[in-house]
Amino acid sequence: MLNANGLVKRYGDVTALGGFDLRVEPGEIAGLVGHNGAGKTTFFEIAAGLVRADAGSVVARGEVGMAPQQLALYPSVTVRETLRLFGGLAGLRRRSLARAVDVAAEEMALTEVLDRRVSVLSGGQQRRTQAATALLADPGVLLLDEPTVGADPETRAALLAAVRRRADGGAAVVYCTHYLPELAELEATIAVARNGRVIARGTGAELLKGLPGEVRVTLDDDEITVSTTDPTATLAALLRDLDRPVRGIDIRQPSLDDLYRELAHAA
Repeated sequence: MLNANGLVKRYGDVTALGGFDLRVEPGEIAGLVGHNGAGKTTFFEIAAGLVRADAGSVVARGEVGMAPQQLALYPSVTVRETLRLFGGLAGLRRRSLARAVDVAAEEMALTEVLDRRVSVLSGGQQRRTQAATALLADPGVLLLDEPTVGADPETRAALLAAVRRRADGGAAVVYCTHYLPELAELEATIAVARNGRVIARGTGAELLKGLPGEVRVTLDDDEITVSTTDPTATLAALLRDLDRPVRGIDIRQPSLDDLYRELAHAA
């Protein structure tokens, strides 16, 4: 479980967090979205114990594992040495450490490159190595800040599968991304951050309720597009009133992208 309550963090005249609240239950994946400058990374740094908040509190049940947005790896050492270092820092020793390295390497498709230096890895392999460092100690709280930025399809698939397994095992996961289809794939709840606060929180279905979708009807020489909160009724009305042949129909339900645009730009 992770519970952040009323977090405030200022850097001079800049308020990075201004009353940030977020609770994530065991087994839940919470997708944290928002524009750059919304306070997401500052929240991660405070939740991981890297930065001290000016006010508010964070309670985390169990170890905290974090994969930051920027790669933070030592290029001159091997993947195995990297994982052993991070596992040791998390308190793992001997057999427990060796087993955790093997498990994390298998999860992130790194077994075949364990004895290669980080500097010779592909970008995707480096991204998977960093994610593996966060998984090593089987943390009760997992913080992932844009973990698939620039990732290849293999890396993205491996990471999403690992996140899902850890949540199924009881970890509370906060997954920050600008790539919203990942949150739908993970069946994540959503937290939308703006100006250092969470301005919307809930399941995708709850937050999408009431947002407009779109109906598009294609004719021989024309196209009719209507934004609507009831696409089915709107389509029926359009078809009833049309006296020309219909060549195509497209109904688009509201998506997480619509929600993001609606809330992130709200006054």
